[in-house]
Amino acid sequence: MNRDLKALQRAIGISFQNPELLKQAFTHSSYVNEHRISGPKDNERLEFLGDAVLELTVSEFLFFTYPGRMEGELTKLRASIVCEPSLVVFAEKLDFGAYVLLGKGEELTGGRSRPALLADVFEAFIGALYLDQGLEIAKNFLKRYVFTQISIEGKLLVIDYKTQLQEHTQQHNLGIIEYRIVDERGPAHDREFISEVYMGDQLLGNGIGRSKKEAEQQAASKALAKLNVTLQQ
Repeated sequence: MNRDLKALQRAIGISFQNPELLKQAFTHSSYVNEHRISGPKDNERLEFLGDAVLELTVSEFLFFTYPGRMEGELTKLRASIVCEPSLVVFAEKLDFGAYVLLGKGEELTGGRSRPALLADVFEAFIGALYLDQGLEIAKNFLKRYVFTQISIEGKLLVIDYKTQLQEHTQQHNLGIIEYRIVDERGPAHDREFISEVYMGDQLLGNGIGRSKKEAEQQAASKALAKLNVTLQQ
């Protein structure tokens, strides 16, 4: 059962001028389909906008916070902040899953805790917050709930396995990394993806996830273990 969004606004100290925007940010497509709501009332368009707002605000934060860092380092750090595993951590800390409007099928199959869904909701919320309150309020929210998760050394406490695998193979000239989704199974509301990661023709690892990104992250993790790579925290 989803919680009242008024409770969320009290918890984060932000009152939306347009509550319908907030509701849309937490409305999954399965809920829209089940209730036959016409028009784009799910959160997918807001997710698109929130992704762009995150890219901009995170880039600006890193640019001014780490003046001695080169472009390549800043790009790597930004990728670690806006990747799905990190967004899931942010969403879980705010208990966003409890507020999502879901269809019955998605609800019964554990949609509230599905990583891809939580990451999408976080992006959609940022998009809604930007539209309702403007860029400065969105920045303030991120300063409070995202930027504080970055350590003094400029690292995030979430591991992006795909980035680490890519960097390792490039540094050692091991070859081109390629991810392949080799299977999809389950109904639309409970999809499961199987990914394999190759270095040239060599299979390095495979992974299973509720989204393609999650499956690829799992495959990259297996590949790093196979290559005996020490993970960078």
